[in-house]
Amino acid sequence: MRTIGLVGGMSWESTAVYYRLLNEAVRARLGGLASAEIAMRSVDFARIVALQTSGRWDLAADALAAAARGLERAGADCILICTNTMHLVADEVAAAVGVPLIHIVDETAAAIRAEGGRRPLLLATRYTMEHGFYAARMARHGLDVVVPDADDRQAIHAIIFDELCRGVVTPASRDRALAIVERGRAAGADSVILGCTEICLLLDPAALPLPGFDSTAIHTDAALRFALGEETAAAAA
Repeated sequence: MRTIGLVGGMSWESTAVYYRLLNEAVRARLGGLASAEIAMRSVDFARIVALQTSGRWDLAADALAAAARGLERAGADCILICTNTMHLVADEVAAAVGVPLIHIVDETAAAIRAEGGRRPLLLATRYTMEHGFYAARMARHGLDVVVPDADDRQAIHAIIFDELCRGVVTPASRDRALAIVERGRAAGADSVILGCTEICLLLDPAALPLPGFDSTAIHTDAALRFALGEETAAAAA
């Protein structure tokens, strides 16, 4: 079994989901007491958020690249950045290591296309929805990303940072998110991307009014397939 390198802590709430899903999947595949070979570097999210809000993506890239290099030295055979937003600097992280970076956007796009989706609604942090890197990467796969309007983008961003990253899940926020999905469907979306790794704490992709794609589960499944030698990881371009 290959070793999976996780750059986590952004937030640790979703990194805990990564750890659980990977180990549950290995146990289900291999049985008995089998568990995943994992190397993890969990960063201080407060430091990363400060770099995000100040627009210092260059320094954030340096921090994540250093974490990835440490994982490679520790024996990781691939790298996962356990957050959608920080894939804004995925190219820099991929260039810093000699092992594949399994890219969450590529894997999510492949899953959507396999189910016939073409116009997914993106629910994510404001950075992911507005910076353009996510939609541009999806466009490489023939997908036309739909984003909520400004008020709904701010609402989703606040739910993520003020609630989900702090382990808070409320019915009111779930209702607000579902209303945003309904507006997305009215705007022509044919599917929904849970495009923040914490949103799986709030929404069940199987219970949405459109086909839902949980980027966290998709990312971990891709890592599992790589670790078990079932498929070559999608390296960052």
